[in-house]
Order: sequence, then C-alpha cells, then structure tokens
Amino acid sequence: MTSSADTDTNSGAGSTTPAGYGELRAELATLTTEAFRPELADIDRLATQEIARIMNGEDSTVPAAVAAELPQISAAIDATAERMARGGRLIYAGAGTAGRLGVLDASECPPTFNTDPSEVVGLIAGGPTAMVKAVEGAEDSKELAAADLDALGLTENDTVVGISASGRTPYAIGAVEHARARGALTIGLSCNADSALAAAAEHGLEVVVGPELLTGSTRLKAGTAQKLVLNMLSTITMIRLGKTYGNLMVDVRASNEKLRARSRRIVSLATGASDQEIEAALAATDGEVKNAILTILGQVDGPTAATLLSESDGHLRAALAAVRTT
Repeated sequence: MTSSADTDTNSGAGSTTPAGYGELRAELATLTTEAFRPELADIDRLATQEIARIMNGEDSTVPAAVAAELPQISAAIDATAERMARGGRLIYAGAGTAGRLGVLDASECPPTFNTDPSEVVGLIAGGPTAMVKAVEGAEDSKELAAADLDALGLTENDTVVGISASGRTPYAIGAVEHARARGALTIGLSCNADSALAAAAEHGLEVVVGPELLTGSTRLKAGTAQKLVLNMLSTITMIRLGKTYGNLMVDVRASNEKLRARSRRIVSLATGASDQEIEAALAATDGEVKNAILTILGQVDGPTAATLLSESDGHLRAALAAVRTT
C-alpha cells in the first residue's frame, strides 16, 4: 500500500504524483524566472522576424539588470581577488545551463590569462557528462556538491560561486553552504530576489531579469545575465591580479597560430617596438609576452625581467616602476 507520505493525489485526474510535487509546483509559481506571460501566449503564430524582434528587445533589458547589482558584484570581485592573491582558487558550481556557463568561463581562463587549469574550476552537477546530456537528479543533491568540493581539497583561500537562475537549486546551495562552513569565500549568483542561494552566500548577487520569453526557459535572459556576471568576476579579478597591462592580455598563452600572432601584436601595442625587437624579446623570454614587454620597456634582459615580475607578484606596472627607481 502506498502511503500519503509517498504521493500527492490529484483528485481531478484520479492519479498520483510524487510527494512534494505540489509544494515544488507552488514554489516555482512564486519565482519571477518561472512566471507565465499571457501577452506572449500566441508567439508561435507570429512571423519569424517579429519573434526575433521581441526576443532582441527582451535581451536588451539584461545589461540594466546587471547594472543594478554592480556595487555587490564589485565587492564580490575584490574579495575574490584578495583570496586568489593568497593562492586561492575560483570555483564555480551549478547545474544545467548555470553549471555549463561556469565550466565555460573557467575553461576560457587558461588561454586568456595563462592560469593553470586548477586555478579557475567549473563544477557541474552530474560531472562532465552533464555538459552535453542531462544527468537526472544530480541538481537535487546538496551532498553531491559537498563531495565534489571535497575532491578539490577546499581551502579558506578559495572562492566558491554557486550559480542558479532560480536561486533554489540544491546543488548550488549545497556548494555554497559547504564552502562557507569550510571558511571559503562564497558568492551566490541567481536571477530571483530574496533567493535561498543569495541568503546562503556571503555575497548574494541577484540579477532580476524578469520572466522569460518561453516560460521557465532560463537559458535565455537569465543565462545571458549569468554569463555577463561571470565575465566580470573572472576578467576583473584577473585585472586585479596583474594579468593585464592596461587593456592588453599580457598573460595570454600562445598555444596556436592565432594566439602567437596576437602575442606579437600585444607586445607591439605595449611598446611600439619594431618587429625585429619584438622577435628578439620573445626569444629571450621563451615567448612570455609580459616578460618580453618588460625587457623592452625596462631595458633589462630576460632573466632580470623574470626576477622583477616574480618580486612584483606578476604585476607588470609594479615591475616597471621597480626598474625606473633603480
């Protein structure tokens, strides 16, 4: 016999549904990201260009929603950079689209900023398989998030960013709760106000973009908002850590022909040196763009440039200042 604790009965349909379904349905109905928009109920009957116009108009509202959270985003970035300067890592944790966005941002840091893959990490509920195929039930487990973080050997210098459009995903909340209990910095990124995720984190970032074009499809505006915020978190943190010189990616990793060409262009933009000088500088520094710039602007050799940068924790401006005061 099935007890009432195991199922909820839908008397109108004469069927049963899993326990908690009614409660979850009621919870989702309160979320802005899940709201139904009756004015779009006939969108499938519109011309393609009209649907595209509406969708483009929806997307244009996202930057304003992000702008409203800039003070909170900035505070979270400064706290993250402080921890990373002490050797900590930036760790994203989410499920579904949110998890994929975290993995994407993490995977772009090594080629852009020459970080080690272990420095910025993306965790997705269900593991790598979930990048391309849904892993049923993974997002509902706080314990899975804790286990994934434990596997990384979490420290107090790490920053864990829980990502969830709804702000209620157990995997994201569990990651933040577990990380905070371990003394790590925690950030909760959601797209609903007064979310459980933001409440669980030290830094709650709630970018409220409103109901989606397709009801509950948070890969749309919510996904765009999360991508914009993650861009800020990683990029500005790396700027604070000295990974750039002005707006030049001086720590870029030249792993292919395009990036090798970009490396030479960056040295040229930073120094105004001739092609011959640039080639000589890169040869003297094993292709390290930041070091090559320092050899040219500071008129030092490769080993000296490496020492100066090490002493300045990788900040090129500080290394140049050290040269000019000697």
